[in-house]
Amino acid sequence: MTDREGRRASGADPRTTGPDAPRERAGDVERAHLLDPRDGSFTIARFPPRPDLDPVVRRFWLPVWRVPDGEQRRQQVLQYPVALLVISDDYARFYGVAQGLSETVLTGTGWACGAMLQPATGHLLSGRSMREHVDRHVPLADVLPDGEALAGRVRAALAPDPTDPARQRAAAAVLEERLAHLLPIGREAELVNDLVAYAEGKPDLLRVADLASAFGLTERTLQRLTSRWLGLSPKWLLQRRRLQEAAERLRTPADLATTAAELGYTDQAHFTRDWRRVTGMTPRAFAERFRT
Repeated sequence: MTDREGRRASGADPRTTGPDAPRERAGDVERAHLLDPRDGSFTIARFPPRPDLDPVVRRFWLPVWRVPDGEQRRQQVLQYPVALLVISDDYARFYGVAQGLSETVLTGTGWACGAMLQPATGHLLSGRSMREHVDRHVPLADVLPDGEALAGRVRAALAPDPTDPARQRAAAAVLEERLAHLLPIGREAELVNDLVAYAEGKPDLLRVADLASAFGLTERTLQRLTSRWLGLSPKWLLQRRRLQEAAERLRTPADLATTAAELGYTDQAHFTRDWRRVTGMTPRAFAERFRT
């Protein structure tokens, strides 16, 4: 599976690629985002990196929001097994993976320019085990010595109109230039990217042993690889893919028992427990958001 195929397998919506793609409303976003389709307070542009950076970056995304005074909007995401670079008008951060539900609260007006990295890129940038970054973020300058200067260049590229597609692409180009030094990424990094793409793109893959076998690895070696490079266990990879698939399926009318079975759960109760444990809501409650 190629890196671009892996990106498609991760749930990227091909309708939203390209700097001139239509801006998204909450009901149009990809499966990882547990958003309320009635929320019209933001738009998101998404587009892929230049082709040679496929091994390093999955895509760029640029949300712009305007929340009424005195209100807030909670953004919830079943995050992919990748690190993120996020630069806004008032912060610049490096994010590890949120094992549970990633949440951001939007208020007022603002924007962000984000790079969703490929699975191996977080470790390549930080030079440390990604276990240190799970469920936390650090200032970008803690990972990149020129982090503050980089953030300044991104902000300058987006000023004065962060909704302008040309400015958005210029901001992404600043990040592309900085990340290009990671090429070539090396054989072990390629293996990590391929492992994740395989796990994300094979719905019938339910056992860690089968993932290890597909790459000629022992389960112990697979565990060490994912811990160091992703900060995660192989079991988490498979569980997260199932929940993301569930989020996609729950947006359309479907029988919950059938959905649970198709996702490989032994019964509906097991599916409901898994979903509620991570999201804090029942599958039925989430599905009701999309009923018209």
